[in-house]
Amino acid sequence: MSSSYHLPQARKGKGMTEHSAVPAGIDPNTPSVARMYDYYLGGKDNFASDRAAAEQFMRVLPGIREMARDNRAFLTRVVELLAREGVRQFLDIGSGLPTQDNVHQVAHRVAPEARVVYVDNDPIVLVHGRALLEDNPFTSVVQADMREPEELLAHPEVEGVIDFTRPVAVLLISMLHFIPDEALVTRVTTAIRERLAPGSYLVITHAFEGDVSAEVQEAGQKVYRSTSAGALTSRGPERLAELMSGLDLLEPGVVPVGAWRPERGEYDEEIVVDLTKPNILGVVGRR
Repeated sequence: MSSSYHLPQARKGKGMTEHSAVPAGIDPNTPSVARMYDYYLGGKDNFASDRAAAEQFMRVLPGIREMARDNRAFLTRVVELLAREGVRQFLDIGSGLPTQDNVHQVAHRVAPEARVVYVDNDPIVLVHGRALLEDNPFTSVVQADMREPEELLAHPEVEGVIDFTRPVAVLLISMLHFIPDEALVTRVTTAIRERLAPGSYLVITHAFEGDVSAEVQEAGQKVYRSTSAGALTSRGPERLAELMSGLDLLEPGVVPVGAWRPERGEYDEEIVVDLTKPNILGVVGRR
């Protein structure tokens, strides 16, 4: 995906308007977490409802834009690193709206033959991705829901591109925190781990509230209860490590995304992290 593609007549002024051409199935009046994330990153593929919700959350957590950019930079570093390590298949679950340095763009700079499947259940993401990647033989955009992991992994369009008998990198970038059900989160990650061949990777980033007050937590929850996701759940390093059970964690383990190998994926053991502050945590596990 690329930031160069936008919905017809949709990019106007500071963002899309409810009077722009809106594809069927898209509700411009309910904030979308994908479009809010686009707004955090400085994009314009968002409606007034998304901007209002994002601005409200930014008042609760003023550093969210920097966190979102760190999260995106983490994804770029990890994909580049794994491509250099020989991974030639990437499954991006919950890929979100196009922005700069999308997975296939990063991977193809290292390995032009790398295959990438983007998965999402948001109609606007599907419209963007399918239009942009229509003529790209190494990429595919699939409509599926991470909350049904067995069906997602067995989807004909996924299996038509990804060979699970060979190494693959599965990416869950800022997705699991939209599932409040702990049993379902375990089910999702277990289903993925069970499909990974030796040499494969699971990559997760996840919201972490740190030591913020109960009032701040509730204010943030209130914003995301109004969105299409309906919730935002914090999980800490111990829980994320549990979700990577059976995998070898790449150093430095579970840390804020900005602290995960910030120099082009190279590990620096001198990095000191602060887990008392709200952040997005990142972790990479290898089968």
